[in-house]
Amino acid sequence: MFAAAACALLVTIAFALTRAALGPTVFDSLLAANTIGTCSMLLLALMGFLGGRPEFLDLALVYGLLNVLGTIAVLKYFRHGDLGDPGEPEESSAP
Repeated sequence: MFAAAACALLVTIAFALTRAALGPTVFDSLLAANTIGTCSMLLLALMGFLGGRPEFLDLALVYGLLNVLGTIAVLKYFRHGDLGDPGEPEESSAP
């Protein structure tokens, strides 16, 4: 059963890699990269469960958090063109 789950995750990663390479827009490629990160996290947790090493679950959770932060950073870069851009300055009501 676990081997079937691992094979399904590997097939999903292969489809996501194809989508990342052939995506019509940058955002499609970014979504595919996020899917690859999520499937890799699940595969890492599954392999840790099969191997009897529960610390792999901790590594998978950290990898998932880094995946989310990386996706947000790339989206901010594509929207603003710079990661250090603080955004629009607020207008003050003082004269």
